[in-house]
Amino acid sequence: MAPAVPLAVLALVALAAPGLGVAPGCDHPVQRWCSSRDIAVACQVESRCRSLPQPAAPPVELSLYYESLCPACRDFLVTKLFSTWLLLPEEMLNITLVPYGNAQERNVSGKLDFRCQHGPEECLGNMIEACLMHEAKIFSSYFPVIFCLESGSSVTKNLEACPLSAPCARQCLQIYAPELDSGRIGACVQGDTGVALMHHNAQLTEALQPPHQYVPWITVNGKHTDELQAQAEASLLGLVCHLYQGEKPEACGGSKAPKILSGCRR
Repeated sequence: MAPAVPLAVLALVALAAPGLGVAPGCDHPVQRWCSSRDIAVACQVESRCRSLPQPAAPPVELSLYYESLCPACRDFLVTKLFSTWLLLPEEMLNITLVPYGNAQERNVSGKLDFRCQHGPEECLGNMIEACLMHEAKIFSSYFPVIFCLESGSSVTKNLEACPLSAPCARQCLQIYAPELDSGRIGACVQGDTGVALMHHNAQLTEALQPPHQYVPWITVNGKHTDELQAQAEASLLGLVCHLYQGEKPEACGGSKAPKILSGCRR
C-alpha cells in the first residue's frame, strides 16, 4: 500500500499543476506561495491560498513621490513610512514608491536624459531604486532594501549594482534580500530598462493633480491636499488607522487621528 500523502503537499502540487495560471516570473518555491499576500499575488495564486486572511476592507492606498537624496524624503521614508509599514498588517496599507521628484526629462539627440535636483548621483540613486523594484517585484522584498539605502550615509554606495562604483557595498542586498541578483539590477541601471523606468516615473509624476510643488509629495487614496500631507507627516500611523474601515489592529490602539494642520510648511 502506498504511503499517504499529506494534504498540504497535495494542495501545493495542485497549485503547481499546469494550466492554473501561475505567473511565469514567479521565482519563489512552491511552499512559499501562500506564505504572504505579496507572494501569492506575484505568483497569481491568491484565490487558491485559503490560509491568507481575507481583508474586510480595502487597504489605504499611499503613494510617495520622492527623490533618493532629498533629506526630507529620506526622513519621511525612514522614520515614518517604513515604521508604519512594519507595524500594520499588509492588507491594511498599500504603498507605491515613485523615485523621480523634481527631476527633469529631456530628449537629447533622440535619447532621454535626466537632470536631478541634487545632481547626477541622485539620478543614479533614483534609477537604482526603480530597477530594484522592477527586479524584485514584491514590495516586501524591495522596501527593506530601499529603507537600508535611504538610511545609510550614501544611497548609491550601499547597493552593489555592478559595476556602478568601486568599491561597491553589498550590505543592503545581503541583509534584506539575498535572493536578488545585484548583477541584474546593475544591468537594468546601465541599460534601456532603467531609462524606460525613469521615463515611466516622470510620466506618473507629471500627471499628478494637483501638480506636485515639492517633495516628498504624498497622495492618500489617490488624493493630495495640504491637509493630508500635513497629517501624514505629523502622524502617518494615526492617519492610516483613522482612514482604514476594517477591524483595527493592536498597533492602532494608542494612535489617535492626527491633528489637522494648516498654513505653509515651507
